[in-house]
Amino acid sequence: MVEDVLFESESRRSREEIAAYLRTVADSLEAGEALTLRQGDDSVTVDPPARPTFEVKTEREGPADGPGELSVEFELEWDEERASDAAGDLEIE
Repeated sequence: MVEDVLFESESRRSREEIAAYLRTVADSLEAGEALTLRQGDDSVTVDPPARPTFEVKTEREGPADGPGELSVEFELEWDEERASDAAGDLEIE
């Protein structure tokens, strides 16, 4: 299986900024709208189905005997063949 990264963004943000991004995603999911992620000239639009797989994961990376890096990941997964091609006007930068 090959993984092809279509869009990636990583930046330090305040808790409030992150909450605003997540609210935008939550509102679009609830309304059944496609999600468009955009940063600069890069963008991707995806249209999750009504019942995607939702994965929540917490990880710790680093040495077993010292401080490391913690992360919380939220992931939606679905089969591409079941996805719609509809585009939405949501923008997350």
